[in-house]
Amino acid sequence: MTIQKLAYTLGKILLGVFLFVFLLGLITLTTVDRSPIEEQEFYRQTLDEASKLQLQGTETDTWLVGWGKTNMTPEHPVELVGYAPRGNYEFVQDSSYVKAIALGNGKTNIAWLNYELLIVHPHLAFEVKKAIQDQNLPVDQVLFTATHTHAGLGGYMPGPLGEMAFGGYNEETVQWIVNRSVKALTQAIASQDTAKIQYRKIDAAEFVANRFIKEDPIEPSIRQLIFTKNNGETATFFTYSAHATILSSKFMGLSGDYPFYLTKDLENDSYDFAMFAAGTVGSHRPVADGKSIEEVQRYAQQLDSIMQIKMTFYSTINRHQIKTGFLPISLRDPHLRISDNFRLRPWLFNYLLGETNVHFDVTKLGNTLMIASSGEISGVFMAKWEAHAKSKGLNLIITTFNGGYMGYITPDEYYDRNFHEVREMNWYGPGNGHYYDELITKIIDRAANR
Repeated sequence: MTIQKLAYTLGKILLGVFLFVFLLGLITLTTVDRSPIEEQEFYRQTLDEASKLQLQGTETDTWLVGWGKTNMTPEHPVELVGYAPRGNYEFVQDSSYVKAIALGNGKTNIAWLNYELLIVHPHLAFEVKKAIQDQNLPVDQVLFTATHTHAGLGGYMPGPLGEMAFGGYNEETVQWIVNRSVKALTQAIASQDTAKIQYRKIDAAEFVANRFIKEDPIEPSIRQLIFTKNNGETATFFTYSAHATILSSKFMGLSGDYPFYLTKDLENDSYDFAMFAAGTVGSHRPVADGKSIEEVQRYAQQLDSIMQIKMTFYSTINRHQIKTGFLPISLRDPHLRISDNFRLRPWLFNYLLGETNVHFDVTKLGNTLMIASSGEISGVFMAKWEAHAKSKGLNLIITTFNGGYMGYITPDEYYDRNFHEVREMNWYGPGNGHYYDELITKIIDRAANR
């Protein structure tokens, strides 16, 4: 072959490669939509729905509460979920549990289901709700929470991305978790008894930090509901904003990280039952001195001690009122970015991730407002929201991983910074920080008038 023919052949190959890459990019990539979110129809429509949100429920003269838990540790090792794909866990450091609290007032019943998992995937939430309905359990609202451990089990997230990065999908694992969930909830309902409820807030600022901008605000508080039955038994539901990421990605054991040990300490020292629900953990990291199990346990012990001595607010929820609401949230097309200004096309995002089930569940217990989000909200917003709720006479608790996942909700000024949370994990484009700020403010306003 002459040099001229060789050059011609190489040119054709390079042109073919270029055209292939160009067409592939055209099919799979598009630009980031930076048009003002306030101009979008979905924005105006959802804010209007939030301002008209209906809260349904009842008020009586009593509280009824019960709790239960079941071990959901698989019989055989499954893949770990958290950080990058790591394969099956090599040993069980901590058993994994499903926990349930059933709260009622004699007419309306709600339930919290809590999992030692990274998230509660929409498919898992759907299957659990279906099983609850099939069993005719008397629950008007089911709220999902997770500890957000990064050393938890996988196997419950369908779809290509679930297969690649989140432990795959195993129907037996899903049904195992579903069965354990129903058992825990059945225990909780069966053990309901008259009780009183207190709301408490604890300052734990020294153990959490903004992991991106050190000087930016944090959500420093442990927010706690304390249930005391007339027979003297006690339980607590509480939130904190530090990610459960003390254990490193190299740790190959199944573990609940610090929430597991903190609830264990509380159950040994103060309560018959304790449930940890991840709060506004976006942008927030634990302030710990190491990555070992010993350090995890020490961190939990420190928080346990803080909960005994640094209370900043305490009140009894005397009004036996339960009101609930549901707000679906419309968003931009998906914005999974690969660079500052380019993202995957929506069809590819939807193929990889499937349903994200973006919504708020709203629960009002007397003067305490609980908002359960499917987005991983940054704690940077919390001080503003709490001040607004307080001005309306409301205590505020926000939880995440409520049977869905839409990525991170962070301040809009973070969007073009080179942070993992806003590059790979902010899935629905610029402006969502302002959008969620407006939505939660309107929910607070609406709840205060219901």
